[in-house]
Amino acid sequence: MAPVSVKRVLISESVDPCCKTILQENGIEVTQKQQMTKEELIAEIQNYDGLVVRSATKVTADVVNAGSNLKIIGRAGTGVDNVDVDAATKRGIIVMNTPSGNTISAAELTCALLMSLSRWLSALLMILQFMGAELYGKVLGIVGLGRIGKEVATRMQSFGMKTIGYDPITPPEVSASWGVEQMSLEELWPQCDYITVHTPLMPSTTGLLNDTSFAKCKKGVKVVNCARGGIIDEAALLRALESGQCGGAGLDVFVEEPPKDRALVNHPNVISCPHLGASTKEAQARCGKEIALQIVDMATGKALVGAVNAQVLVSSFSPDSHQWILLGESMGRVLKACTASKEPFSQVHVTSLGESLKKSTGFLSSAAVVGLLTEVPQKGPNLVNALPLAAETGITVQTDHKDNEREACVLEVSVNGRSYKAVGLVQAGLPVLLELNGSVFRQPVPLTGHLLFFKATNSTELLLSVTGVLAAAGVELQSFSASTGGGGEQWYCMGISSLLGDIGALKSLVKEAAQLTV
Repeated sequence: MAPVSVKRVLISESVDPCCKTILQENGIEVTQKQQMTKEELIAEIQNYDGLVVRSATKVTADVVNAGSNLKIIGRAGTGVDNVDVDAATKRGIIVMNTPSGNTISAAELTCALLMSLSRWLSALLMILQFMGAELYGKVLGIVGLGRIGKEVATRMQSFGMKTIGYDPITPPEVSASWGVEQMSLEELWPQCDYITVHTPLMPSTTGLLNDTSFAKCKKGVKVVNCARGGIIDEAALLRALESGQCGGAGLDVFVEEPPKDRALVNHPNVISCPHLGASTKEAQARCGKEIALQIVDMATGKALVGAVNAQVLVSSFSPDSHQWILLGESMGRVLKACTASKEPFSQVHVTSLGESLKKSTGFLSSAAVVGLLTEVPQKGPNLVNALPLAAETGITVQTDHKDNEREACVLEVSVNGRSYKAVGLVQAGLPVLLELNGSVFRQPVPLTGHLLFFKATNSTELLLSVTGVLAAAGVELQSFSASTGGGGEQWYCMGISSLLGDIGALKSLVKEAAQLTV
């Protein structure tokens, strides 16, 4: 993928100084402004290509839309629930985070809260009660077996706890390798003495622990949330604490931070923290360093790491991918120009051929859609938002891969029941067109510069007549590619010095004509 131009970055929160240093050492201008209001951020963000935040800055749709030059939003930490990812994706802005930067710190705080709940290690709780319980032999249920869940499991196993868990993504055999037996939530709830949650906050995890699930737990179960406020239903938790169904809670996160409703914070069986999961010197240094390096790698075209809304682009950072992306975009633009119907496309089918393109179908399809949807070069969609925009406009995009001796890309589109097709590849480092709507070119057409495509019946006078129109308009013929077909109407392509001022001058000579610059 071509490097993304990132010249100016705004850091809106307190991030480790190494972040600013790394960005500046790589030629990026950095401004750090903390504690801005939403209005101040909206006014400021339009001047920057990148934004780096932690968790306090709320990057809403209004902020995203105000960032007319924004290309990257970097979250120095785990999760991106303070960023409107959908709004960013629609604008073609990459959103990335540093999922491993605070893993150890968050895991250690979770363990500290589990130990504190077992022995009531807080000033208020020690006044009220001295009798605690051992962790040894107790069952710990871990909901979410990603990086943090794994680290919590291995640490609490050293206390002799039995660890069980649930995760819809991590394979059971993987978690079993580090001592966690997976099971359904229905099986997990009744077995646990302690429960800790380590999932992102999304519709399927909001209120995961609620009145119904608490009722299925052991009486007196203790719970910990160092992930995101809202995974545990706060009202249900308070009811469970009051009834004794829940014996205690360790909370580092709340739905509203800081919480205005102090019922949970002030409850005698709750140990609360002001969102300290990543608040260690080590975690902040790692997150600051990682987000800076990820931005630099993306800006230099080296790699794309930590992107949450542009996974299709990860494989586009290979050395040869840039030319294949240009090919996909150019083929899309050629088919758009040479499609007789000007109605919207209904279906797009992209097929990659050849072993080396097996993992490239994703970015090839995005690139082709960019070409098909672009009205004005440099102002159309990009690889981040092409597919979502296609879905919005009712275009169905299908992808396929076939083994083939030759590497190539096949693009087929449907409009009003009619199909159009282009075939191209990268030859000697340049994108070329091999076939257009059934016409196979004798010489591959280099997809660069000003191109004139026309469809006509082959005749000895055709070339002379067309070049005559070019000459009359002061346009030079630079290259010519004819089709291999003998009779009937075929497509031809001319490389020309500049676009014709009036392509209608060819109307009497050819059946169809289109011109474009690639």
